[in-house]
Amino acid sequence: MRYEEATKKANILIEALPYLKKFHKKIFVIKYGGSILSDPRIRSQVLEDIVFLAFSGIRPVLVHGGGTNINERLKKIGVKSEFYEGMRITSKEILEVVEEELDKINDILVKEIENMGANVQGFKTKERIFIVSKKCLPHIDLGFVGSIKDVNTTKVISACNEHKIPVISPMGVSQDDIKFNVNADEAASFLSAKLKAEKLVFLTNVRGLVRKFENEEVLISSIDEKKAEELIREGVIFEGMIPKVRFGCLALKKGVGKAHILDARIPHSLLLEIFTDEGIGTEIVK
Repeated sequence: MRYEEATKKANILIEALPYLKKFHKKIFVIKYGGSILSDPRIRSQVLEDIVFLAFSGIRPVLVHGGGTNINERLKKIGVKSEFYEGMRITSKEILEVVEEELDKINDILVKEIENMGANVQGFKTKERIFIVSKKCLPHIDLGFVGSIKDVNTTKVISACNEHKIPVISPMGVSQDDIKFNVNADEAASFLSAKLKAEKLVFLTNVRGLVRKFENEEVLISSIDEKKAEELIREGVIFEGMIPKVRFGCLALKKGVGKAHILDARIPHSLLLEIFTDEGIGTEIVK
């Protein structure tokens, strides 16, 4: 029995070998946020996967969100948070809370990755990774919400070259030094494009993109941009999944190899998607 179990483990490693060779020194941008960021058990599994990628010769870059923590903090201090098309309307008071909570999360992620034995570097607002301008919409003022105009990748690339895992907070700064809240999916998409990443991965709390057939939900394992827009029009892709799919497609147009949507609640879903033939989530392809 021991021999059979050992053989199975060896076969898994052999299956991963072509991918290890293919992705050696390639950059993977991983966006991690939402409620799954606040769960210590899930967070430990996700960070273990990211550390494994780093030790296997891949260069992971982590962009984190913090919406759940921000919502809880605002609730505690009695500040109502409003959203428009998935974007948080951000007053000066809310912006300060957003930055404080993102900084706390950044510190936690950096510390936990360090405790796993990996080299890591945190990037907060002061590093000015995302250069933004105020996001302007015709019928509503979103306050301090930014639209990304450029990405400063010099420090990120330097960290990768030093075999460090960059952990990046999605805060932007304008040319005149005004801070802005930035959508983390947008930040990951623009960063992956600027870095010419091999992969852009969105970690979520759903299996990926699913379609209902009668009473059964079936995972859509692969999709291209044209089909994605069809499914958005049909309502199959909806709410918070729309920006992930659209920012994934945008990244592909700008040179990223492939985008993935994965369920972080599944243990080691990141490794299963990257290093196995079948995968486990939804891939977005050109």
